Amino acid sequence: MAELFVGLMSGTSLDGVDGVLVDFAAEDPSGRAAPSGLGSMKVLAHSHHPFPEALRTELLALNTAGGADELHRAQLAGNALAHLYARVVSELCATGPWEPAQVVAIGAHGQTVRHQPRIDNQPGYTLQINNPALLAELTGVAVIADFRSRDIAAGGQGAPLVPAFHRALFGRPGEAGAVLNLGGISNLTVLSADGQTRGFDCGPANVLMDLWCEQNTGRPFDANGDWAASGQVQPRLLDLLLDEPFFALPPPKSTGRDLFNAEWLASRLRQIDGSMRADNVQATLCELTVITCANAVLTQAATAKKLLVCGGGALNRHLLQRLAQHLPRVAVQSTDVRGLPAMQVEATAFAWLAWAHTHQLPGNLPSVTGASGPRVLGARYPA
Repeated sequence: MAELFVGLMSGTSLDGVDGVLVDFAAEDPSGRAAPSGLGSMKVLAHSHHPFPEALRTELLALNTAGGADELHRAQLAGNALAHLYARVVSELCATGPWEPAQVVAIGAHGQTVRHQPRIDNQPGYTLQINNPALLAELTGVAVIADFRSRDIAAGGQGAPLVPAFHRALFGRPGEAGAVLNLGGISNLTVLSADGQTRGFDCGPANVLMDLWCEQNTGRPFDANGDWAASGQVQPRLLDLLLDEPFFALPPPKSTGRDLFNAEWLASRLRQIDGSMRADNVQATLCELTVITCANAVLTQAATAKKLLVCGGGALNRHLLQRLAQHLPRVAVQSTDVRGLPAMQVEATAFAWLAWAHTHQLPGNLPSVTGASGPRVLGARYPA
């Protein structure tokens, strides 16, 4: 019998909403239910909906502290996001013979605008703009949201949360591997051969490249990395970028636009004497992503022979070529080779986290986030 869940993800790249409709009626070959929910998991539909420009602009502005009437604006943005989420849910169901009433729950991540997991060595907070109550009203489907707060309350980073899903889906007994998610921020999941799982944020993936590309070309991203490939890496700028203390921190660690934003980049560029060609800056930002990710693999996943890549960065041909050059002994492949397209992985992870919440199963991994123990994640808003 089908057990349908929807996963909705809008990440730090701010490119739009990815939604998936997933059947977790998972049985292993003996007919027993798979405890991970992934025994025969099937993504039935996928939809990507770009943000309307006004909403994207407002969400980007709300990432920066100090704006006028932020609380009021954030609530209105949450309402607009709920309406966009509802539209994606409708589109997913319309692709086949499914009705919203058949969906058990929607896993709705929301849009992160603040992420401060530790403040003065005490649990901090994370803030995702969202309105799950309105989404439940609009769709008639139960909504699971606020996935990160419980992990932070338990002393964790609240991120990354996808490694538990990566282990359940991509882990193979006795085989070491790694999964690299290239969204706005990059995060690495280390799948040890002994079954242990670790994970952490590496640094900026697309967030700075997209920012610079839009500022200088008017395009929201550098398709295939062609613009970066046309430039030359600038060693002095690269050294300044790599000097960021976050990169030297040991796991567990997480980050976001709170740190890696327009001012962070501008402050480094101001330290460079003379003007610098925009395509050379783009090439250097791409190299920053490549080096921080490659260093993470080499130091934390040294025995991995395969690196599965997902997220929008998996579509950046130049970035993947540079990554493969830095990791000559590792096969760098898209998650497509394991049956789940790179652009569907994160949304599917939040469908799975909603499934885990519904079955009262932990969704975090203390070995990843540093939480004091496994916790059931999310809050439920009934239909």
